[in-house]
Amino acid sequence: MKEVRIIIQKIYSGLGTKITLSIDEQSDPEILPQTNELIQKYEDILTVNREQSEIMDINHNAGIKPIQISTEAYDIVKQAVIVSNWHAGFNVAIGPLVKLWKIGFDGANVPSKPQINNALHLTNSDNIILDDVKQTVFLTNPDMELDLGGIAKGYIADKIKEFWLSKGVTNGIINLGGNILLVGRSNHENGMWNIGIQNPELSRGNDLAVVTIPESSIVTSGVYERFLKTNHHMYHHIIDSLTGYPFETNITGITAITPTSTEAEIWTSIGFFNGIDRASKMASELGYQVSFIVIYSDHTIEVSDDIKDKFILTDSDYQIL
Repeated sequence: MKEVRIIIQKIYSGLGTKITLSIDEQSDPEILPQTNELIQKYEDILTVNREQSEIMDINHNAGIKPIQISTEAYDIVKQAVIVSNWHAGFNVAIGPLVKLWKIGFDGANVPSKPQINNALHLTNSDNIILDDVKQTVFLTNPDMELDLGGIAKGYIADKIKEFWLSKGVTNGIINLGGNILLVGRSNHENGMWNIGIQNPELSRGNDLAVVTIPESSIVTSGVYERFLKTNHHMYHHIIDSLTGYPFETNITGITAITPTSTEAEIWTSIGFFNGIDRASKMASELGYQVSFIVIYSDHTIEVSDDIKDKFILTDSDYQIL
């Protein structure tokens, strides 16, 4: 990420990643440790990587009974279910497949075909019953599992921004391990932010381009983030709930730029599964404001028309389509 003169900065660990929080020098420095506490609160509520959380309460009671959860948890689950029911790649019911492969976690392995087929029967988001009045969630089939990994960081980033604005923060950067949410105007005269685009073949922090954007969220995902390497194949962590296997694509990295971080998480997934043309058309039809940057395995890059003049390539090994 390339930006200057954000004076107060703290680095924390959480959400399975490095968290970097930066705010303007006029802000109260205590806002940052308070923000970290807020992150921990949401992680405690939403994680599926521990035995106890509100989401795990839902999973433990799959096929048994509806579970009442907090307003915050219900809000994100409802958003995730609505998007999952578009059946466009994003699927909050992917939990059984994620747990089966364990890519990025101890015990990662290539499951057998029968194991995958069994898990596929458990990933239909239409089998999630929501009750808005009681704020309950019911997974109708035993062994179903929610997994908010494709949306939780975005939701938490948006909550952090709400908190910062309530505390009078005028500009800052929320960086949840590559999930970036910009707050206010930058310190440049034009108020725009210059954000680096990750090279998917190199370690984090190695950029291949810079995009200049106003206050917004920019989320990047790719096959380089977590993977399982075997003697014959490399499997990335983005599982296709239609096949049960990592999605086969020539996309190595995809970035979505949207007004909110929750939206950016969602459209990064949809763009990955559908490609930039179909995803852009879908976003337009649904009334979402989304720009994409897509990096392909042949070192070509596709950029949405509305940000082409704000995109500067810095790596000569790549070319813009």
